[in-house]
Parts: sequence; C-alpha cells; structure tokens
Amino acid sequence: MSVEQPLWRALSAYRPLTMVYAVLLFVFERQRFERPWVAAAFLAFLAVWTLATLPKVANAASCTKRFLAADLTVALAGILLTPLADAQAQQIDGPTLPSIWTAGSVLAFAIKGGWRWACVASSFVAVANLIERAHPSRDTLHNVLLVWVASIAIGYVVEVARASERTLARALEIEAATRERERLARDIHDSVLQVLAMVQRRGTALGGEAEELGRMAGEQEIALRTLVSSGLVPTTRASEDAAYGTTVRAAEPDEDPAPCDLRSLLAPYTGSKVTFAEPGAPVLLEPAAARELAAAVSAALDNVSRHAGTDARAWILVEDWPDEVIVTVRDDGPGIPEGRLAQAEGEGRLGVALSIRGRLRDLGGTAELISVPGQGTEVELKVPRGRGKAER
Repeated sequence: MSVEQPLWRALSAYRPLTMVYAVLLFVFERQRFERPWVAAAFLAFLAVWTLATLPKVANAASCTKRFLAADLTVALAGILLTPLADAQAQQIDGPTLPSIWTAGSVLAFAIKGGWRWACVASSFVAVANLIERAHPSRDTLHNVLLVWVASIAIGYVVEVARASERTLARALEIEAATRERERLARDIHDSVLQVLAMVQRRGTALGGEAEELGRMAGEQEIALRTLVSSGLVPTTRASEDAAYGTTVRAAEPDEDPAPCDLRSLLAPYTGSKVTFAEPGAPVLLEPAAARELAAAVSAALDNVSRHAGTDARAWILVEDWPDEVIVTVRDDGPGIPEGRLAQAEGEGRLGVALSIRGRLRDLGGTAELISVPGQGTEVELKVPRGRGKAER
C-alpha cells in the first residue's frame, strides 16, 4: 500500500466532519446573519459537494487537477460570500462560511502535488481571507500564516515519503535479484563451470589441438563467471541473439518494443582479455539503439584483436547519466600512429568511420577516438538520452 494512502483516508474523514462543523456554526449563530439565506444556500451546496466528491479524495488517481481547481474555487467562493451573508463578520473577526473546511481543500493540493502545489493553494486562500476581512486583525494574519506553513510542511513530508517509498522498492528489487543471482551461481558452479574448468585442465595437459580447446573453455568459463556474478545472464530474445551473433527480430509496425538492458548485450563480450564494468542497475534503451551501440562496441573490440596484438587487453565501461549513455572501450595495445585513420579511410578501409562513427551518428550520438602511440587506444561512444533512452 502506498505510504500516502493513510493521508487520503484521513482527508476523506476530515472533509465531511468539517462540513458538519460549518453547518452547526451557522445553525447556532444564524440570528446574527443579515442574509441567512445566502449562508444557507452556500452551506447546502457545500454539503452536497462534500458528499458527492468523497470518491475524488480517496486516492491520488481520482483526485485530478480539474477537481482540485473546482474544490478550491468552492472554498474561495465561501470565504468571499461571508461578508454578504454576515456583515458583522468583518468587525468581530468571526469564522468564514466554510470555516476550517477550507483547510481540507488546501491539504488535497499538498497530498496530490507536494509542497509547491500546497504553496499555490494556500496563497489563494490567504488572499481571499485578507480581502474578506478588509482590515485583517493579528489573529487573521496568524491563522493565514498557520495554514500556509502547515500545508507546505505536509506537502514536503508527502514528497519525502514518496521518495522513501521508491528507494525501498528499489532496495527490495535489488535484494530479490541478488538472491536469484546467488541461487543461479550455485547451480552453474555445480555443473557448467566445473565442466569448463575440467576441460581447460585436461586440454592443457594433453597439448596439441586439445590445448586450444582447453584455452577456449577457459575463456568461456571466465565469461560465464562474469555473467553470473553481475546477474546479466541473457534472458531476452535480443540478448540471446547478441550473444550468438544472430539477427534480432524487428518489431511489428503496431508493436511497442520493450526497453532493452544494454548491459545484457555487452556482457557476452567478456572474456579472459576483456573486462566489463557496468553501473549495477539496468541501462534501458530502445532495442534499435541498444543493438547499434552494442554493434559499435563489437567493432571496437574487433579492432583491438586485429590491430593491438594477441596479448592486448580491453576494458568496456558503461556509464548511465541523466542526459546520455556513455560506453568506453579502452585497450593497452601499441596505439594508432598519427594520421593512420585518415590514411585507412583514403584507402577505402572504413571500419572506424562506418562501423563505429556511422552507427553513433545515426543515433544522434558521437564517437571519439583517442590514441597515443605506445599507450593504447580509447573509443568513447555517447548516445543522448532523448534519442536512445527508453522510459524507465
């Protein structure tokens, strides 16, 4: 249950109770009203309005902006009608026609929209009270300030409660994912990882072609351990296709593609010479953008294996920022000599220009390549949030 739901329940009880209080005030003091029919007509409308709109203050979904505006209008109308019904109210500093019912209207703003909405609503009420009093006393100013401060404080508390609720939900998700990861790691460790480790040991001992198979088994063991430890075992069609090098199915024209976790597409590239670092939370992108970004990373890794030497290591770093997603591929190879990229493009070898920069350009992003001879190469891929990010 939402942490704010008890506040809506309290408001649902507050409104009819304060409506009854306003009616009783009129009943017991009707003899001093110069135009009691004005007060009776407004209070009758207030009673009908309060009872008819009880479902509107049952939860945040039903309490719409249109209702809040209409409800505040009713409260303001009651305040401004008070001098018409009771001219003495301005001199004796008596209660307005809606009395403390007005606070319920302001509280609805606070619960629905937080302290900013409460500030706006309470300011309207304050202005109406000052107009109604003509010459406001110290008590009037005190009451106006009290409602203003209290409503803003309640709105702020609601915002804090909502943020805490989101944090708790996220913590529970992480805990559940961690438990599932641990269970999966135990199962895989007892079967697949042990077999791969055995193949590596036996292949190394036998030599020849078996040694090459053992080496490949060792690389797969490292990759699988990374997948299990990070909880990124591919489970979707898109991630399976990325892992096995097949084509991802395109969404049908009337199909709304589900967001894709970029980490699941990049994790399969992990191996004995490729290290993968990610933020520890889903990096959700539109499937097309995620595939193109993963393909650009693959092209960068191909360049590492082709040009940096067999002993070169590579690192993949994923950063998920509010306005963009950044993927960096770095290696410890010999680097690219100055002018070599321009020469390659002139000779028609367009791997970096098309496979990497072209893909990022189509996504509205950028690809920057930094290379220092003898110090390796770094490729930084950026996709702006507006183009590549799916709504969380």
